[in-house]
Amino acid sequence: MAKTDISAYKTFDDICKRLDDIIDEVRDKDTSLETSLDLFDEAIDLGSAAVDMVDVTELSSSEQAQLKQAGAEGAAEAAPPTPASEAAAGTAAAADSSDARAASAK
Repeated sequence: MAKTDISAYKTFDDICKRLDDIIDEVRDKDTSLETSLDLFDEAIDLGSAAVDMVDVTELSSSEQAQLKQAGAEGAAEAAPPTPASEAAAGTAAAADSSDARAASAK
């Protein structure tokens, strides 16, 4: 796998635009497998460059606060259900199934 020359892409937005272009090219039915593999290699190199850019980016204090707040909100949304909410869900499911049995018995 030869390293692709990605020096033309100086900003994160440039990299994202090129990755979008690569996606379009790979999805094109006329793109050969060999070309698709070359584009895949380029996409890997571009992705690595984008990660490097993000890693060295300095955030302002307001950006850090926004990121921390978004992380806290995301963690609250992704939290597993509590035993009480699981029990309530189980009770509702049991009630639904007994209603279904009663209706089919009629």
